[in-house]
Amino acid sequence: MRSDDETKQIVFEAARHAFAVDGYAATSTEALARAAGISTKTLYRLFPGKAALFEAMCADRLEQLLSAVDLQASGDVDIETGLRAALLACADLALDPEVVALQRMVLQESAAFPDLAANFYKNGISRTVTALARWLRVQVKKKLIMLDDVDEAAGILIGMVASAPQRAAIYGGLPLPSRKDIARRVRNCAVLFLNGCRAAPDQRPL
Repeated sequence: MRSDDETKQIVFEAARHAFAVDGYAATSTEALARAAGISTKTLYRLFPGKAALFEAMCADRLEQLLSAVDLQASGDVDIETGLRAALLACADLALDPEVVALQRMVLQESAAFPDLAANFYKNGISRTVTALARWLRVQVKKKLIMLDDVDEAAGILIGMVASAPQRAAIYGGLPLPSRKDIARRVRNCAVLFLNGCRAAPDQRPL
């Protein structure tokens, strides 16, 4: 016999695929139960409805990322190495093909199902920003960086590493960047954030 936690993971996997391929409205709870190999009764025992399942699925998808970012906060590494690792963890989630497909689906169906967008923001964007902000606060406390608004800085950083590739994939139909491209973008963002790009006075042209 499977535990409820194991069954939930199977349901999440089936739901991620079904929502991304068929969309939220077209996916029935009966189809989700069939895809997961369980009865509809079991599905409703685990999740009160499709909206609750979607919210739980999004929250579950983030747990690995959030723990990875938290672990980096306590690591004994230099600030640039730690920032790259934290940003790469955020970019891995934001640019994951399944996550981008879900975001595309949320945008397409948010007019008919407004709670979808709110849940995706709460369980995706908001929690990711909060996790990165927590990491940044540790660095501020260590006096490695100075920030007036840590939460705003976290949002800006995630926007730098992920927003443009996300928009290109969702609106432009372009392929998502490769792991090498993501790492290069993360490296550039870390350098911009830590060092800035304004030339020092002795480097400016006369």
